[in-house]
Amino acid sequence: MKVFKEEQRFAQTWLILILTFSNLLIVGIMLNEFTKENSSLNIETLIITISLILLFTTPIFFFKLITKIDEKGIHYQFFPLQWKLKLIQWNEINSAYVRNYDPIGEYGGWGLKGGALWRKSKGKAINVSGDIGIQLELKNGKKLLIGTQLKTDAENVLKTYKQKLNYE
Repeated sequence: MKVFKEEQRFAQTWLILILTFSNLLIVGIMLNEFTKENSSLNIETLIITISLILLFTTPIFFFKLITKIDEKGIHYQFFPLQWKLKLIQWNEINSAYVRNYDPIGEYGGWGLKGGALWRKSKGKAINVSGDIGIQLELKNGKKLLIGTQLKTDAENVLKTYKQKLNYE
């Protein structure tokens, strides 16, 4: 029995740099205003603003995409939006394959994307980085793309379970 497991997080250097730079810029502007002689900015406002910046920017680093492929099917979880692994059983899948895709053009970026607001025909995507994904076309007509950084491993395990798509 072959099992594929992958865990991904938002840890791209460009993302960290953008968040750090924008946060430091805002804090710097506020500190500059705070240190002026007749500033209307008080210490409470400064602390609350810095706290809010941290509250709204750091959670992105807690997001985690977990993918598991085994004899039961394809499991995935996008924590903290999904608290438990979701299972798509092999008998629910028409086809499963690894492909390159355009995250912004096809799905509107990274994260939990697609569906109602962006190219509905492409289905949904769950991804954190890159442009390679496991494309699932389900028997109910829905499509789901799960991002992966382990293209070869994903292709190999999908080949192992390909017969389950045809017999169940």
